[in-house]
Amino acid sequence: MKFSPCIGKCTEEGTHCEGCGRSHEEIAEMNKYVAGLIAFAKTMKYENIAEFADGVSNSIKYKMEEGH
Repeated sequence: MKFSPCIGKCTEEGTHCEGCGRSHEEIAEMNKYVAGLIAFAKTMKYENIAEFADGVSNSIKYKMEEGH
């Protein structure tokens, strides 16, 4: 399955968002993970949020490519 990012045209009718095409279940699950990362960044009082987000992205890519 290929990830489809939000394009800002969200809909809540049916089973899938008409904007991005993702299921509402997938969107809700991702929102939980994002909320957890936001809470972690706030707890750590990170001032460099862009670098934190890039670091998370790089960690995900690395671990997916290496099969960790």
